[in-house]
Amino acid sequence: MTSSGEGAPGLVLGRALAARPRLGPVRVVCVDGPAGSGKTTTADALRDRATARGVDAVVVHMDDLYDGWTGLEGSLWPRLSAQVLEPLRRGRPGRFQRYDWLAGAFADWVDVPVPGLLVLEGCGSARRAADAVAVLRVWVEAPRDVRLRRGLERDGVAAREHWLRWMDDEAAHFARERTRERADVHLDGFGRMTS
Repeated sequence: MTSSGEGAPGLVLGRALAARPRLGPVRVVCVDGPAGSGKTTTADALRDRATARGVDAVVVHMDDLYDGWTGLEGSLWPRLSAQVLEPLRRGRPGRFQRYDWLAGAFADWVDVPVPGLLVLEGCGSARRAADAVAVLRVWVEAPRDVRLRRGLERDGVAAREHWLRWMDDEAAHFARERTRERADVHLDGFGRMTS
């Protein structure tokens, strides 16, 4: 925490707002890291801090875009790019089809207005393909056992095998993309800066 009480969300927001937009009129912050590490909490805090400062901010959760438990790769980034990023680049609203985890299929459409700040939150949000548009890449991490416990508390113990397979998939993705090494800001699972 800083002495002014800004904390990590305030510091991240300050850095993001000081940067020139790289997606048309939109500043993009990617909040990435392993599942269960605290990315959603971080992204929500960032959005809330931006809103308090009078900045229009939107969070797009990658969980809404994955094609299920095997959706980290494949069509994820092309869909995000075509449905959200390219329209925003042109100053037009985006729109993506949300994945319904219970139904196991894509369902309703979600509108994304043109914000001053777009927070892409979730595993794979800070892949190399995001470098062209992101003003800041935030890496959030927590110990594996903590992450698994959080995930099973949210999704139920029946999802354990899915979680273990996802954790292997994301580890391979992060190693290939060098996500942690490329991040501009590192936070622990409680939202504290670690570097």
